Amino acid sequence: MSKSDAALSAASITPHKGKLGIMIPGMGAVATTLIAGVEAVRRGFAKPIGSMSQMGTIRLGKRTDDRTPLIKNFAPVAPLDDLVFTGWDIFGGNLYDAAKTAAVLERDQLESMRPFLESIEPMPAAFEERYVKRLHAKHQKKGKNKCDLANQIRNDIAEFKTKTDRQVMIWCGSTEIYLEQKPVHQTLEAFEKGLVDDDPDIAPSMLYAWACLKEGIPFANGAPNLTVDIPALNELSRKMNAPICGKDFKTGQTFLKTVLAPAFKTRQLGVSGWYSTNILGNRDGEVLDDPDNFKTKEVSKLGVLEHIFQPEKNPDLYGDVFHKVRINYYPPRGDNKEGWDNIDIFGWLGYPMQIKVDFLCRDSILAAPLALDLCLFMDLAARTPALRGLGIQEWLSFYFKDPDSAPGVYPEHDLFIQSMKLKNTLRHIMGEDLITHLGLDYYGE
Repeated sequence: MSKSDAALSAASITPHKGKLGIMIPGMGAVATTLIAGVEAVRRGFAKPIGSMSQMGTIRLGKRTDDRTPLIKNFAPVAPLDDLVFTGWDIFGGNLYDAAKTAAVLERDQLESMRPFLESIEPMPAAFEERYVKRLHAKHQKKGKNKCDLANQIRNDIAEFKTKTDRQVMIWCGSTEIYLEQKPVHQTLEAFEKGLVDDDPDIAPSMLYAWACLKEGIPFANGAPNLTVDIPALNELSRKMNAPICGKDFKTGQTFLKTVLAPAFKTRQLGVSGWYSTNILGNRDGEVLDDPDNFKTKEVSKLGVLEHIFQPEKNPDLYGDVFHKVRINYYPPRGDNKEGWDNIDIFGWLGYPMQIKVDFLCRDSILAAPLALDLCLFMDLAARTPALRGLGIQEWLSFYFKDPDSAPGVYPEHDLFIQSMKLKNTLRHIMGEDLITHLGLDYYGE
């Protein structure tokens, strides 16, 4: 690409001016950890560790060019000082109360930001207990039907628009019961009729997504709910130039799967079994203790290996993998999740080997920087002509257990391919050459 073409490409991106409003349905452990963390970084109390947008670098040109800026200095992502937060929650109270209940952050750290967190009070949430049976709302919207509730959310968004210049919504609420696509999900017209008819196949997360997209605002989904993975809301996303992406933050066990599975495939090592179990004691664990909600999470987590291994193309290595996923609710563990994996692999001449992984992680500590990056990159997509009309932002697959992709295109789960896709997209919109890693230029005449 010529220098003039590169300049035109980057110049087409609308600058980030004013405040970026982050709207969060479900202001529990992940949301409070995200918001408190952003404030801690703004005050210089901490570093944004785990955030690619803040700490990641991007190579430009050849390795010998020595051009490796921070991503935040290369692409026009909004600065953290511009972020303003609001959201909805079913439990009431301010964010200091919510953060204390979540018990993710240490007391002294929380107290240092108490006035800031107390200044944010979630709005009543659209909620129906049949979709999350283990939770009981204390702070809930009332309406005559789902259309009424969705329009109440639109009113909340409209009010927030008067205080901010741009907005992004990211779902940090609970996992809903398992839903499959039905006729109500197939067209926008059918979906909007279903809102009026109180259709049971329209879950609360869909109300937020519809309201968000109707307002032309990007929507990201941190849970495995069906939500925007339906033709109706895909249609609305493209119609309103409001980006959408995948679902279910890729934090602990699945993050490691998308590292290890590509390694086995690259080395042509076979896998006969992969047993995964999780011990989790926070509200997410409580919700997933219900079989209907667990199924939603299970489907999200099970798809990873199938897409990476492609057993139909590698039958001798992966044609008969036994893959089991379990989540066990164990209250004493709190937010400090333990993900345990037993992997049975085989190598040369079929000889068996084993790998065991015990990841004692902190669920919300891993999720918060992903949520931050998604908010900043979705805002960037909304300001970029080459991206916003696409609807699905496949380049953000890096962040999800269940990435979204165009109809007929299988999703990419390999973490390293996802990383390449993300950085090459940034290079593309900024008018830089893509990196292929071919490397022949270094050895020619």
